[in-house]
Amino acid sequence: MIETSSSTRERAALYGRLTRLIMRWQDATQAFDAAVGERLEISQAEQHCLSFLHEAPKPAGEIAAEIGLTPAAVTSLVDRLEARGLVARQRSETDRRQVLVATTDAARKATQRYYGPIAKEGQALLDTFSTAELTIIAKFAEAAVELQVRHTQRIRGDKARRRGG
Repeated sequence: MIETSSSTRERAALYGRLTRLIMRWQDATQAFDAAVGERLEISQAEQHCLSFLHEAPKPAGEIAAEIGLTPAAVTSLVDRLEARGLVARQRSETDRRQVLVATTDAARKATQRYYGPIAKEGQALLDTFSTAELTIIAKFAEAAVELQVRHTQRIRGDKARRRGG
């Protein structure tokens, strides 16, 4: 009985520690991203767009859904980024009617300047973990992202319902 009680207390203490660390990590990430945004003179939505386009070009509709903006607002956002040379519109290779938005070399160079060092150090940090530990970290990160996305959608849905949408 004492072992169970001690184990329960340890687990509760660990939950508390993890909760505080996750909150601090989120705050630190937001602060870092805000500092990068200030340096690049781009808004949070523009940063989110560039981040979303990091892996591959996307249609404006997907950008709107990801960022939580209307299609008209995304068109303006893409126009601003395009005027600065950070994105370019291109035709889809699979459907020539579809226009995709892609990051440019200028955007990759600008973001690499700030995100490159943290990515390099992050890789070195990950290299200190075993494959088994990395598997657990990846499982947690995937679940945490899904949780965050689901609750973001819940909140956005609440806002739409209040507007009558």
